Amino acid sequence: MTRTGRTGAIAAAAIICVTLFGARATGAWAETATEIAPPPIAIEPAAADAPRFYAEEVVQPLPESNLSDAASLAELVLTMPAEAPLSRDLLCLAQAIYFEARGEPLDGQLAVGAVIVNRTTSGRYPSDYCSVVTQPGQFSFVHGGHIPSPDERSPAWTRARAIAQIAHQDLWQSSAGEALYFHARYVRPGWARTKVKLAAIDSHVFYR
Repeated sequence: MTRTGRTGAIAAAAIICVTLFGARATGAWAETATEIAPPPIAIEPAAADAPRFYAEEVVQPLPESNLSDAASLAELVLTMPAEAPLSRDLLCLAQAIYFEARGEPLDGQLAVGAVIVNRTTSGRYPSDYCSVVTQPGQFSFVHGGHIPSPDERSPAWTRARAIAQIAHQDLWQSSAGEALYFHARYVRPGWARTKVKLAAIDSHVFYR
């Protein structure tokens, strides 16, 4: 064999070896990569009732009706801030309680306040206390849409202010419940026959 022939044979053999070795190396890498790569993880959607976790603390406010730990309505009245300024709306509520029921027991005063509060959420009456109280033909102490001034130095006014705050915040359950109407015992209005009687407290009768 000539020198040129041997050189060609050696070159051809080298090409075959490189080709075979390169093919095995590629296959080996693919196999290694297959072993190292982690299998896919299936992530299922959370069930609707599964517990959820939050990074921050979630604090839910207690219902206002659970805010009082007082043993009685009288005790709760004493805990209310006597000198706290009242909004115009709360002032109208306190004035209505004062003029309608200042001589009543505390439960009777609260019931009067509850009627006014209930009316504002009933959809049948105005949505604020002042408009409910001054609505024509509703409260006898109102004249020409004007509410008279109470004796602000009297204990009765202090109690009325406290009861107004209690009724507004729903801090104590009234015996009148969801009453929307009331009248004095000494009168017998015709409309009372069409209403559901809920309670009679001292000199007032309450209806829904």
